[in-house]
Amino acid sequence: MKLQQLSLFLENRPGRLGAPLEAIAAEGINLMTLSLADTAQFGILRLIVREWERAKQVLEHAGWVVNLTEVVAVDVPDRPGGLAEVLRVLESAGLNIEYMYAFSLRRGDKAILIFRFEDPDPAIDVLKTAGLHIVDAEELFSHFP
Repeated sequence: MKLQQLSLFLENRPGRLGAPLEAIAAEGINLMTLSLADTAQFGILRLIVREWERAKQVLEHAGWVVNLTEVVAVDVPDRPGGLAEVLRVLESAGLNIEYMYAFSLRRGDKAILIFRFEDPDPAIDVLKTAGLHIVDAEELFSHFP
């Protein structure tokens, strides 16, 4: 039920973002979604790819330090207030969201959001109990060639 996310620290300078993306593209690894957070000097590039083990190896071989993080993909109603409903479920259970970002795939009336929790297992239990659908890797990756 958890996805593996790759995170890289990048220097906040022109050309630094493209290089790791070109490295995995050269190996035929398809980027499914990403998030980029920046500060004045550094950025954190977060990636989700189907072949995360190979992508991690390619990036490390090219000289990047890659951190592996477990994240949770959640179907969220794609309408006004849909995300607020999911957040209420998590807040009422006392679960803290470290960060989140949208996935580039929309399924019918649902959007998929990626959530990072300190401990994803209790969050998965709470979300399932609330009737929310957790998107596992096999289901998620089946939408991509």
